[in-house]
Amino acid sequence: MKVEASQTFFDDAFAGSRVMAILRGFGVSETVKLCERAWDAGMTLVEVPLQGDTSEDALRAAVRAGAAAGHPVGAGTITTTALVDRARLAGAAFTVAPGFDADVATYSIDSGLPHLPGVATGTEVQSAFHLGLRWQKAFPAGLLGAEWFSAMSGPFPLVRFVATGEISAANAPHLLDAGAAAVSFGSAFSSMSTAALRALSTRTPAD
Repeated sequence: MKVEASQTFFDDAFAGSRVMAILRGFGVSETVKLCERAWDAGMTLVEVPLQGDTSEDALRAAVRAGAAAGHPVGAGTITTTALVDRARLAGAAFTVAPGFDADVATYSIDSGLPHLPGVATGTEVQSAFHLGLRWQKAFPAGLLGAEWFSAMSGPFPLVRFVATGEISAANAPHLLDAGAAAVSFGSAFSSMSTAALRALSTRTPAD
């Protein structure tokens, strides 16, 4: 897979929905139930972090459910090339990392898995963009704040940020309005209403 093709994957995935779900630490059956809830709310992407004893089983189950429903499921917290291999063998459609590692990003893309790197500084944004990664995960977005997205849009107008970390129903609209292309809900996802998720999924800056 070429780098640009990996970015087109995210272009297409986030074109119809500006929200992604991160399902961390759930058992197999609960992960599948939450995946189905995400898809029912119009969300295209679901991430299952490879972290914890049952995470790989949960990822495999989510991948199977996603295949049946026609939705890609990714693997999160991918910090090494070995984890990229585990994600690929589990059937993940893409990988997500908490930080930026050029070797991990390149290995993932070369393995056929689009990669969403984590960034928090201008140096990391520029380094990831230099590698061709237009889509980047701003983490921890809740702590970075809406002003971070406004500031970064000036020097990096082509970068599309997915706000991740400490995202809630309260701050998500502000982050989207400030320039985030999408938001990822972790712990807040299970307590949010389907109506709220759908509203954010299709939200425009003018809303």
